[in-house]
Order: sequence, then C-alpha cells, then structure tokens
Amino acid sequence: MNVFGIPMQALFGQLLLGLVNGSFYAMLSLGLAVIFGLLNVINFAHGALYMMGAFVAWMGLAYLGLNYWVMLILAPLVVGLFGIVIERLLLRHLYKLDHLYGLLLTFGLTLLIEGLFRSVYGVSGQPFATPDLLRGATNLGFMVLPNYRAWVVVASLVVCMTTWFVIERTRLGALLRAGTENPKLVEAFGINVPRMIMLTYGFGVGLAAFAGVLAAPVLQVSPLMGSNLIIVVFAVVVIGGMGSILGAIVTGLGLGVIEGLTKVFWPEASSTVVFVIMAIVLLLRPAGLFGKEK
Repeated sequence: MNVFGIPMQALFGQLLLGLVNGSFYAMLSLGLAVIFGLLNVINFAHGALYMMGAFVAWMGLAYLGLNYWVMLILAPLVVGLFGIVIERLLLRHLYKLDHLYGLLLTFGLTLLIEGLFRSVYGVSGQPFATPDLLRGATNLGFMVLPNYRAWVVVASLVVCMTTWFVIERTRLGALLRAGTENPKLVEAFGINVPRMIMLTYGFGVGLAAFAGVLAAPVLQVSPLMGSNLIIVVFAVVVIGGMGSILGAIVTGLGLGVIEGLTKVFWPEASSTVVFVIMAIVLLLRPAGLFGKEK
C-alpha cells in the first residue's frame, strides 16, 4: 500500500526514525529548559555533556566490563557530579550577570571538553553494542519495529513526563521555582537555596548524559556527536519557549516527527525545516509556543 506514491513501510520507518530523534531532542531540550527556567543560565555545554554521558557509558563497558543497564544509571550520576563541580566553581558567580556571560563560559567549556575527548579518542566513532535484552525487532504487520528504538522512545517519554510532573505538580518543584524567583524568602523557611540550585544544575546535566547513554547504541560514540545536535536542540527550546518544561517535551517530539516526514516528502529540506519553523514561530510568537509573553 502506498501513500502519495510512497510505500507504507517506508513512511512508518521514517516516522519511527523521527520519533527516535524527537526523543533525543525532547530529552536534551528538557535539560536545557530546566537549567534556563530555574537557574536562568543558557547552558551551551549541554551537547558536550550529552557526548560525555555516551563516552562514560562506553568506557564503563570497554574498561570495566559494566553492562548497559548499570551504565544507564551510573553515567548520568557521574556526569551530573561533574556538572555540580562546574556549577560550584564557575557558574555560581554568573547568576546575577547578563545571560551572555553564562553562554560564553559554557561555550568555552564545550570547546575544552570536546577537545579533550578528540585528543584522546580522535574523531572516529566508537561502537557501542545494543544490550542483549533489546536486540532484534518486532513485526507489527505494517512495519518492523526495532526493539531498541522502541525502548528509546518509551524511556524518554517516561523520564520527560516524570520530570514535568515533579517540577510542575509537586512541593519540591514549587520550592525550586520559588527559590529562583525569591531566594531570600525561601531561605527564611530554612531551605538551602544554593544547594538546591546546585542539585538542579546537576539534574539537568544528568538528563543530557542519560540521553547520551540512550543514543550510544543508535549512533557511534564520537566527540562530535553533541556538537552535531546542540544547534537543533537550541532551536527546539526557542520554538517551545525558553524555560518551558512542557514546551521542550512537546516541541522536541513534534519536530522530530516533522523532520522524519520531511525526509520522506522533501529530503532536501529535512536539515533546515526545524530552523524554518523557528523563524516562523519567532515572527508570530516571539516567546515561543509555550512561553509566557512579558
């Protein structure tokens, strides 16, 4: 069966690919939205930390013999701790300054981290085996669904929606938002706001690392894997609305699907469709689809 002259199986295959890419966009843009929305920092190092998460997982597998499932938990913790060190030593001094200072600092960190990994591992990718439990594919009749890609989509959705629920619907999330808007008032209730901000940055960085571990079996683990993705992710955040948690999730998944469909119907435009949409959204709604107008 064909749709507009395109085989149905090819169409669903591209939809799945778009949904997988959208899952990575959602995870990364969610971490960016958490950090910007709660800390007011534009974290350009997010792509490098995503790459670091994939490399930590690869190193745990290659050097220590730890399996995928262990590294799926351990790598975000390791990279999250690294993020906490960055926040304590560098970022904490920039919160009251213009956004540009944080952007320049994290851009410099990106160059430093990527340069370090390139000097050690080169630019060629390192293979990362799919875990035994998720190898193979399931025949759905209308398409063959690779098990690992299905796992990526499900895991991303669970993490994204859990994060949204915690930040938007729980007391902890209310304290986080209040701590960034009026820290002195929150500290009057005995809450350690600097520690809360530090852990929030570590969590946002951990989300990037988690996405990196999920991506490792799909993509080759390479020092350039973050830089190839971060520009698109920033576009996703701008379209969804800077600092909007729900906007990051919905826009990331939606743009991944749109990008996948564009590869079917107009392949030449697939690499630019996200930026065209960003330009249109900024013209019509500068705050983004889910952002709040000032």
